Amino acid sequence: MLPARIFPGYVLDLDGTVYLGDTLLPGAQRTVETLRAAGSRVVFLSNKPLETRAAYADRLTRLGIPTAEDDVINSSWVLARWLEQESAGATLFVIGEPPLLDELRASGFRLSEQPGEVDFVVASFDRTFDYRKLRIAFDAIRAGARFIATNADRYCPVPGGGLPDAAAVIGAIEGCTGRVVEIVVGKPSPITARAILDRLGLPASECLIVGDRLETDVLMGQEAGMATAIVLTGVTTPDILTTSPIQPDYVLHRLDELLP
Repeated sequence: MLPARIFPGYVLDLDGTVYLGDTLLPGAQRTVETLRAAGSRVVFLSNKPLETRAAYADRLTRLGIPTAEDDVINSSWVLARWLEQESAGATLFVIGEPPLLDELRASGFRLSEQPGEVDFVVASFDRTFDYRKLRIAFDAIRAGARFIATNADRYCPVPGGGLPDAAAVIGAIEGCTGRVVEIVVGKPSPITARAILDRLGLPASECLIVGDRLETDVLMGQEAGMATAIVLTGVTTPDILTTSPIQPDYVLHRLDELLP
């Protein structure tokens, strides 16, 4: 089944939905242009904390979809927003890459590698993760720091395959500390869902979320009360869809099937 109407609000996942690497996926540009022309609000969503919102907006603009920074929501920004409400000015040890560290510093948080000073250990997608970082996280959590994460994706799709994602870092810390991560702010968390709806300024019932992962994009949309669509241009295959207990409202072979 395909959508029969235009929704007032749309949430579009990025990797595997709108683009893959530096290439727009089929129908993406036409879909966004058509929805905007119809008066719908469109925001873009990514769990990946390897780029700033401005960088995501610049990439979309360069690829032919003009986008403002405020129309991008990623797990780095959601984390900073949640921490500001939860514990403004806290000291953090962050296992992550420079865009995430910069986002948190810009939000007023102090970063430290001294375990006794750390209020929160933040686990994230980090291609420089090593034993030294694991040891600092281990010592900080044993000293009383809280354990949170940007996202829990197992891998990130890239052209030709995938990269181990934040779940690998979370698993390493859980394995040595015996502590389960307390909060994961990225999708499918209701923390991200609330941030999306705040940005759209619409009730969930008037929004449709489209992504390529059932366990994050579709599950979050369902739990928030949004309409949901899976697009088969990324992680999810027809075989996965057939056997999954998570079933979307709509199944798309390409993004422009979103258009009635």
